[in-house]
Amino acid sequence: MARVVVLLAEGFEEIEAITPIDYLRRADVQVETVAVPVGGKADPLVIGAHKIPVKADMTFDELAMREGDLPDGVFIPGGMPGAANVASCELALDFIKQMFAQKKLVAAICAAPVVVLAKTGVLAGKNYTCYPGMKKFEDYCGEKEKAVQLTAGAVLVPDQPFVVDQNLITGRGPGAAEQFAMALVEYLCGKESAQKIKAASVQR
Repeated sequence: MARVVVLLAEGFEEIEAITPIDYLRRADVQVETVAVPVGGKADPLVIGAHKIPVKADMTFDELAMREGDLPDGVFIPGGMPGAANVASCELALDFIKQMFAQKKLVAAICAAPVVVLAKTGVLAGKNYTCYPGMKKFEDYCGEKEKAVQLTAGAVLVPDQPFVVDQNLITGRGPGAAEQFAMALVEYLCGKESAQKIKAASVQR
């Protein structure tokens, strides 16, 4: 059974988080929601951007105690300040880098590809998509020179609900959450599982 960790920080976009969690669990993926500390405080009850509370399965400290036991994927929903809160946690950034280096699935949607993944170097040389307008890496990576280094060769693919580039899957925004989620299902569980879930859930 595949296992995916979902990083939740205060201000996350609820549709972008819950839709993939739901579809992945329908596909029998073991999904673990993890509360990322904000300002040094780790509270398992994470409040979304639209004030919807979600109780995470564990805190990031508990996840860190499993050193060496990497899941098959990590997913970062967008939303602000949720994505910025994940990006401010060095432990979370290090975890994402480790996952990518080990060829595990790294997925992010909306603001998260630019706000979070750009800081890790994951986007370098990759095709990606993100929320329209989230294009200035230097706004989130520090000075321009550092941003250029971290994102060298990254190519924005506009107007697509999701983009798959090897073990990186990025999504455009809340309205693309279902299509993005199904891309994760197909990547982890195969096309047949994705087709069954699509039919059973009466998708467009």
